[in-house]
Amino acid sequence: MKSEKKLMSKKKPSFPVNEMLSEYLKKYKRNVKIPIFYDDLLRFQGSVTVYDKNDEDTLWIRTYYSEWDRIEIDKSLKKIYMMLLSDGSDETLPFLNVDAIDFCTFGNSKPFRIKVRNILNDNYTYFYVKKADASRVYGLELEHILSPHNINFLVYKDTLIEEHIVGIPGDDFIKNFLPKCTESEKTQIAKEFVKFKERCLVRLLGDMRSYNYVVTPTHDFYHIIYKIRAIDFDQQSFEGNLKVYNLQFMKENFKMVEMVSKKLQNSSIEQYKIEERSFMAKRMITTPRRTEWLIKCMKNDTISYPENVALLKKHLIKYVGDVKFKDCNNMGEILETILSFVKRNYLDIRNKDLF
Repeated sequence: MKSEKKLMSKKKPSFPVNEMLSEYLKKYKRNVKIPIFYDDLLRFQGSVTVYDKNDEDTLWIRTYYSEWDRIEIDKSLKKIYMMLLSDGSDETLPFLNVDAIDFCTFGNSKPFRIKVRNILNDNYTYFYVKKADASRVYGLELEHILSPHNINFLVYKDTLIEEHIVGIPGDDFIKNFLPKCTESEKTQIAKEFVKFKERCLVRLLGDMRSYNYVVTPTHDFYHIIYKIRAIDFDQQSFEGNLKVYNLQFMKENFKMVEMVSKKLQNSSIEQYKIEERSFMAKRMITTPRRTEWLIKCMKNDTISYPENVALLKKHLIKYVGDVKFKDCNNMGEILETILSFVKRNYLDIRNKDLF
């Protein structure tokens, strides 16, 4: 735990979305012309700090604009809401209101959080406006393909629009909810943490500290099912240190890791790892063209530094024992090698079962 400060670079740069990735996004209806850009929202004239119910600073500020700017911005944001979550028509725009435009001063992406309310029934929804970063786009698309969860987002030029992912922030859950869980619930959460950890490691999604994922409780008959979802995708295939992609080395996750060691035997942990890899393999098999095209885009893109690629290859050869990583020239080729191994291993075992 003492070496955690050295796990990641000081600041990850933003990588532009290249032409090949743009074509991929167009094919799958992710690249859509939008009426407002991230830079337009930076023209706010002032702000106030947003506090939570305990009067603690949330690291978000509520922005305000000139009257003329606000009218145009609200209209554009309501259109984006309809494009992201509906059919893009203007019919329901009169029933929508932009209640708040918040700006986050923490983290790499510096996002805007938009709160849109239906004035007929007071139901509200959030979405985010961010600078488009190729790393994050790859992360979002890989989450959509390889995880059990669908991801809804749009990209246009240098602007990224993301749907809000509902759940309890991991750090809040660990502090305020986990101690109140029953022993049976803790065992179930431990299982989900193992599967989430394996999913992040296999698809090289880094920096999954507790505030970068959410826990979603769902009532099922007489008990609650807990799922864990990533909400931050900036560190997709960037860092060279393999530990960055392994949740157990983040001090913020220590209580979850400790719970896993108490609640699960090694045989169960291995079982859940195999289950998650099998699920990812099935997803790749059922969406072969989409997966292959996305990996091809990554292989022809630059989303990390050469020294990070070289270091990660070394760590993976030591961790997996597969010398194929020596031939990888970039992060796309490294990820392709990992996913090919997962899919091949799944198919080998399945084929043996047939005879």
